[in-house]
Amino acid sequence: MGYLQHHLQELTECQNASEHVINNTLAGLTAQIQQLTQLMTGPAPAPTVALPPVTTSPPPVNPPSPVPSALTKQQTRPKLPSPPDFSSERTSGRAFLNSCTLYLRLAPEQFSCDEEKIFWTLAFFKDGRAARWSENLFCQEVDTGVFPIQSWADFEQQFQSQFFLVNAEADAVNALEGSAYYQGNRTVDDYLDSFLTLVFDAGYTDPQTLVVKFRRGLRMNIQGQIATMPFGRPADTDPEAWYV
Repeated sequence: MGYLQHHLQELTECQNASEHVINNTLAGLTAQIQQLTQLMTGPAPAPTVALPPVTTSPPPVNPPSPVPSALTKQQTRPKLPSPPDFSSERTSGRAFLNSCTLYLRLAPEQFSCDEEKIFWTLAFFKDGRAARWSENLFCQEVDTGVFPIQSWADFEQQFQSQFFLVNAEADAVNALEGSAYYQGNRTVDDYLDSFLTLVFDAGYTDPQTLVVKFRRGLRMNIQGQIATMPFGRPADTDPEAWYV
């Protein structure tokens, strides 16, 4: 009996151990099945979020180039020639002043006041009576503390009285009433230039008078050629036709 009881007890213990192993195996298999199921099904997809539409910005538009200003145009202006030095000859006084006036009008931005214009012009008075006149003006400034000429208009007036021909109109009239202005050995172009200067100084404007004076001064052979032209002869009241 003791042997049987002992054997039954062993069998019972073996059965309990087997059940324990089986339960552990089943539990492991169950856990593996659950893991496989999770892997196969996967996590629920995340909700999709609508993204705003992608907009492409237009390329930047460059502003139109500005129109060149007056100052720019002035900066690109060709360099102006300076007036020649002036030494006081009355015969060239008008030409010198005209040259200075032309420069001042074409480049006004270079001068801020009349005083600068006057000093700039006096810089060309290099010798002769012109240099002495300029020196006298600055001596007066030293004595009085004020430059004696304050405006460009005043400077022009004083310059004309000092360096223009005194009796230019009377001299021109006398020349045109005589024969000193005749063409002589000069070219027609040289004769025309001097003739136009004389009639300007004399103040002659009557067309017929201008033609008579101009034709009389031409060389005799040229007068004859014009007088015998079969057609196209310039009219006696059209000086421009004679000049060309």
